[in-house]
Amino acid sequence: MFDGGMTTSFYTVNYPPVLVNLSKNRTQLRTRSNPSFLVQTSSALLQTNESGNLPESKKISGSCSALFKCQVQNSLLRQANSVGIIGGVSVLSTLIFLEKLVWWSSRNGEQCVPFVVCSDPALDGCLISQASIHWSSGEIARKEVNHEPIIENLRHKRVFLEQSGVCCIVMPCHISNAWHDEISEGCSLPFFHVGECVARELKEAKLKPLDAGSNVRIGVLATRETIAAGFYQEKLRKQGFEVVLPDKATMEHILIPAIESLKKRDMEGAQNLLRIAIQVLLIRAVNVVILASDELQTLLPREDPPMKKCIDPMDALARSTIKWAKSAKVYKKT
Repeated sequence: MFDGGMTTSFYTVNYPPVLVNLSKNRTQLRTRSNPSFLVQTSSALLQTNESGNLPESKKISGSCSALFKCQVQNSLLRQANSVGIIGGVSVLSTLIFLEKLVWWSSRNGEQCVPFVVCSDPALDGCLISQASIHWSSGEIARKEVNHEPIIENLRHKRVFLEQSGVCCIVMPCHISNAWHDEISEGCSLPFFHVGECVARELKEAKLKPLDAGSNVRIGVLATRETIAAGFYQEKLRKQGFEVVLPDKATMEHILIPAIESLKKRDMEGAQNLLRIAIQVLLIRAVNVVILASDELQTLLPREDPPMKKCIDPMDALARSTIKWAKSAKVYKKT
């Protein structure tokens, strides 16, 4: 039921945060006394390293193990409004989404929605290589690679979350959403797609075209892998929007160098290039720019003028998730 390397985080009602190791033969926990662990939520973390075991320093025995084992056998969560989250290609992107989930669900003084997180460190970077693309004649083309191992890995996590007692599932990762249809096939729960969530919110905003006689234009700035996947373009067009993408020159001479500068910690250079990339789309009369990259999202301050025209699609995913979770009953019937 549990994959090696899987990390799961979920709310408990009366117990302090714990670290949990579930291998095939044993269950081990380590109680943490730090109340700020994992974005200051009362939660638990299910985690194994690459070998499927925890270091010796994280092992304890006793009643906590029996308690958690009992909870697992009777579904992980007792709250019917719990959210299942399949982690992204990096732990950082997953934590960023969790921060959004906590912020948007508790900013009015309400309790944050409970959640379960499955995150596999083995996928870090693997998804990127599997989603590799190349430029050809000014267009983006996908290389012929076998995606099935990645899809199967993510599908196992989806099944695990279905069985854990959550009310819905989300996948806050731009790249893995390229295989959303395959991963969600046969899912018994609502499985929100980030592209659909942001396209629906933009439709509900009733934007007006900036150019008379044209459709509302939405710009998309992202890595080549995400743009090659094409799902943002597809979901936006289904809602009647005209999609504006960076051309080959903008990608090769502005956006990609911006990401490379960021990796080299040349913050000023990266920021200036990103401003230019955003402006290139704005002069093409787009109403808003979807900034579909965790790296790019944190590059400029929110008060920076170009950023005021940009949105993070993961905000839309978080809001849609919270809306559904809060419409569910607070507790399951025992």
